Amino acid sequence: MGKMNCSTGLCDMQTMIQCCIFIFFLGGLATISFYKNNKQEVAIQNIAVTLSNAFTNNNTDTRVFDHQEKLRNPPPSSTGTCDLFSGRWVLDNTSHYPLYIEQECPYLEDTFACQTYGRKDSKYLHWKWQPHGCDFPRFDGKAIAERLRGKRLLFVGDSLNRNQWNSMICMLYSSIPGVKTAGGGLGGLLRTFRAADYNVSVDFYWAPMLVESLGDSPTNHHSDNRIVRIKSIEKHARHWVDADILIFNSFHWWRSPSGGSLLDDPNQEYEDVDGLSAYKMGLKTWSNWAQSHVDPSKTKLFFMGATATHSRAKDWGGTGKWNCYGETEPVMDDGFWESGTNSKMLSILDSSLRKLKEKGVNIQIINITQLTQCRKDGHTTVYRKQWRPLTDEQKKNPGLASDCSHWCLPGVPDIWNELLLGYIFR
Repeated sequence: MGKMNCSTGLCDMQTMIQCCIFIFFLGGLATISFYKNNKQEVAIQNIAVTLSNAFTNNNTDTRVFDHQEKLRNPPPSSTGTCDLFSGRWVLDNTSHYPLYIEQECPYLEDTFACQTYGRKDSKYLHWKWQPHGCDFPRFDGKAIAERLRGKRLLFVGDSLNRNQWNSMICMLYSSIPGVKTAGGGLGGLLRTFRAADYNVSVDFYWAPMLVESLGDSPTNHHSDNRIVRIKSIEKHARHWVDADILIFNSFHWWRSPSGGSLLDDPNQEYEDVDGLSAYKMGLKTWSNWAQSHVDPSKTKLFFMGATATHSRAKDWGGTGKWNCYGETEPVMDDGFWESGTNSKMLSILDSSLRKLKEKGVNIQIINITQLTQCRKDGHTTVYRKQWRPLTDEQKKNPGLASDCSHWCLPGVPDIWNELLLGYIFR
């Protein structure tokens, strides 16, 4: 009986040892599993930090090839990643800005050549746009031209898009070698810039309302009336289809005080329509064209956001009777919003582009609206060629002749182009 108890105890001891070994083995497996999982989590965190650091690198030696790395994610509005269009203006203490010298660009229009026409201050040339929590690649002309080799980039729209086009060609002219020429065609509707060594074409087409309108003449379009063929676009659009990159804008011309009129039948019968409705219908015509004519495998499509006009100094605490005339500093409030920017029109534009995306058209808005709000110092005001003689009243009060819609070059539109190029090459 004692022998049996001893044997049973020995068996129990062996069983306990085996259980301990098994439990120790399981513990080891759990430890290894935990270590591997924890290592993976650390690796994932390191990848996220690396991507973030790559996106926020402030090194000014950024090549165009960095665009693909830094902007590989879809637009921030849909992913929650950094919003390049939300930020602030900071004074650039490096030598990066301005991107070119006004007097050294032979293609700079008199309309935007502020220093040539008497502007003495220069601080407006040295501000850079700094997005909150990230950065975007700075301009490298040679790398850009190489990426654009063999392509046609076409701006379509009003004089603000021409302002941006003029900025782009001066940026390229000053930074790339070889033969460069500029010209025009189609009765002045088309302006061209060619970089022969790269076989690059950067063009502008005048169509301020995108559809046919009373403003279609590139030289004789000053009228209080906004008469449009709201469903007619082909007259213009047939000149756009061979572009590899299309950049549209259309906003300010739809803000006619009279609301605008529509002309859309052979009998030329006019129908008065308010400006918001007309804008919505005009964008619908353009959207229908884009959906049916733009080949996404060949053409990249962009739409520039509306820009600030700074026509009321009281918006930023200035003298109520004045506008942007005499301003030499930006507004330093990131949330500033000037009264001339029509939020209802912005909503119509946003809705139109969103519906176009839902139909499968890859359209990207370059949302420069907020970043222009603070730059009351960047406009041409009176420092430009005056195409009409000044009145006696304007001579006494120069602010009355101030252009607070267009922008000095070099200047704010150069930033638009850096952001645009970032999205082109992302």
